[in-house]
Amino acid sequence: MFKNMFGVACGVLLAVTGAALAQTYPARPMTMVIPFAAGGPTDVLGRVMAHRMGEILGQQVVVENVGGAGGMTGSKRVADAAPDGYTFVLGTVGTHAQSQTMYKKPLYNAATDFTPVALVAEVPIVLITRKDLRVNDLKEFIAYAKANQSHMQYGSAGAGSATHLGCVLLNYLIGVDITHVPYRGTGPAMQDLQGGRIDYLCEIVSTAKPQIDGGTVKAIAIMTKERSPALPNVPTGVEQGTPNLEAYTWNAIFLPKGAPADIVKKLNDAAVEAMKTPTVKERLEGLGAVIVSDDRATPEYLGQFLTSEIEKWAGPIKASGVTVD
Repeated sequence: MFKNMFGVACGVLLAVTGAALAQTYPARPMTMVIPFAAGGPTDVLGRVMAHRMGEILGQQVVVENVGGAGGMTGSKRVADAAPDGYTFVLGTVGTHAQSQTMYKKPLYNAATDFTPVALVAEVPIVLITRKDLRVNDLKEFIAYAKANQSHMQYGSAGAGSATHLGCVLLNYLIGVDITHVPYRGTGPAMQDLQGGRIDYLCEIVSTAKPQIDGGTVKAIAIMTKERSPALPNVPTGVEQGTPNLEAYTWNAIFLPKGAPADIVKKLNDAAVEAMKTPTVKERLEGLGAVIVSDDRATPEYLGQFLTSEIEKWAGPIKASGVTVD
């Protein structure tokens, strides 16, 4: 009897304490961990969001860059933090989906060690080829790749990068085995594509657009369900008969496991309002990002989406043999 009463009392106390925390939250500056080095696309997007979210919440959101292990080091820092709403991470498809299969020993379980807050934006990947490759659409590319795969090469910004895994998925879906050439970043990979030394890249739209517009590479397909506003004349893989060709980077906010629901709601509300701010929207779209719709910005949706993304990438990663110790 006493134990039951004590348990009920503790539950009530925790609920009251959680409610009190949520009412005063945030009472001090917060930290958004960007799990990559400063200056990259995720860092730029995160800083734009952090500034506006701080204005909305009435407290500064400090950006902390914590790189390493493909973004897992910074994400792990948040997984281990107190679930009080003051430390959160801007995760990506790499840190929270692809890492779960690609790494032999992931530093965390992305599905259970975090509290989903909000899916923010997606950045489409576009299949581009050297300009003299004898293909003009995805159907022709698939036929050419199947006939010439033994001596073709594709590049990436590095083994395990979003550009690498985008092409891993493409090759898996169309049934080809083509040599991968990893580079130390997108710049040298793009230079070799322009020089005709490799055959294709699966590159994020914001990086590929200048070369596509300049005619130094050839755009074949946007690897999302819908066309990219940044490249409206490039058809999707879905339009061209490959329905499962969906490879894009995405950014989402996660709190540590066990964050109170009221705090999750406050942070989600701030993120959604920030995304709708015209200046933020304009800046993110300038980066090639597509801001998600309201129905996809909820914590519930992000939780389901994360599970589906982990499952989606497991197959092609395992089939390709890509692993990182």
